Amino acid sequence: MMPGLPQTENTRRLVMMVDDDRDNLKLIGALLMHEGYDVCQAESAEEALDKLKTTEPALILLDINMPGLSGLEMLKQLRGREKYVSVIFVSARSETEDVVRGLDEGADDYICKPFEPTELLARVRSQLRIKDLQDRLAAANHRLQELVDIDDLTGLYNMRSIYDRLENEINRGKRYSRSVGVIMMDMDNFKKVNDGNDHLFGSFVLAEVGKIIRQNVRTVDFAARYGGDEFLIALPETSIEGAQKFADRIRARIESYNFTKDGHSMRLTASLGVCVAMPGIVDIDARGLVRAADHALYDAKHAGKNCVKLYDPSRFFLKKTS
Repeated sequence: MMPGLPQTENTRRLVMMVDDDRDNLKLIGALLMHEGYDVCQAESAEEALDKLKTTEPALILLDINMPGLSGLEMLKQLRGREKYVSVIFVSARSETEDVVRGLDEGADDYICKPFEPTELLARVRSQLRIKDLQDRLAAANHRLQELVDIDDLTGLYNMRSIYDRLENEINRGKRYSRSVGVIMMDMDNFKKVNDGNDHLFGSFVLAEVGKIIRQNVRTVDFAARYGGDEFLIALPETSIEGAQKFADRIRARIESYNFTKDGHSMRLTASLGVCVAMPGIVDIDARGLVRAADHALYDAKHAGKNCVKLYDPSRFFLKKTS
C-alpha cells in the first residue's frame, strides 16, 4: 500500500445503504459495522439524495424497487453529478435481464437477494479498492495538469491555461452580472537585473515576485507569468476601486522589497495597468480584456513607471445593444 493513501479494509469508510426494507437495512448495517465501516442509512431514494448534500459516502448499496423514486432513477441522478460515487445494486430482481439492465444503467456491481454475507462484504471491499485506484488516478492526473499549467519558476499559471480560465470567468460574469478585472504588470528596468548580476539572480527576483503575488491574491483570483518579467492577475467580481487598491498594494510591496540572495541585493519597482469590465454590459472576450489592461500598462510606463494606471473598457469594447 502506497504511503498516504487510504486503505479499503478495516478502516472507517462510510457506506450508504438505501432500502425501503428496514430488516435489510438492519442486517446489512450490522455486517458492515462489524467489519469496521461507518454506515449511513436511508429508507428512500429521496431521503438518500437529501443526505448526499451533506455526506460523501465511499460506496452506496442501493435497492432497485422502492416506492417513489426507484433505484434506477436515483442512479441516473447520481451519474449526473460531477463527483463519482460507486454503486452496488442489492436487489431481489435476479433475472439475467434485470442484472444486465442494472449494470448497463451505470451500477458498478449487482448482488441478488438473498445473498451470502461473506460475498457481499467481499464485493464491498472490491469496489472500495477500485475506488482507491480511481482516486489515485484522479490525483495523478491533477498533478500532471498542474505541471502543464504552472510556471516552475514563479508558481503561477503559465499562458497555456490562463486564457481559458479568464474566458470562463467572463462567461460567469455574463450569467450573473458580475465584473471581471485584469491587471497587467511589468517589472521596471528589469534588464539591469541581468546585466548587473548573473541570470540566477534574475530568476530569483522573478520567483520572489511570484511569491509576492501569491501571498496577496484572494482564493478566487488567479495569476500567471505572462512572459519574461511580465505578469497577469485576474480579479473576478472586483470593482474598479478594488482592483486599483489591489494593484497599488502589489506595487508598494515590490517597491519596499529588498531582493537579496548570494551577495546580490537590489531594489526594484513595477508598473501596472488595470482594466475592469462588466461582461453583461459590454462585448468582451479574454484577449480583448488583456489587451485593454496592456494599454493601461503602456500608459503607466509612459507616466514615469512605478505607478498604476486605469483604462476605460469603453474605449475597446462596444456596448451591448438590447
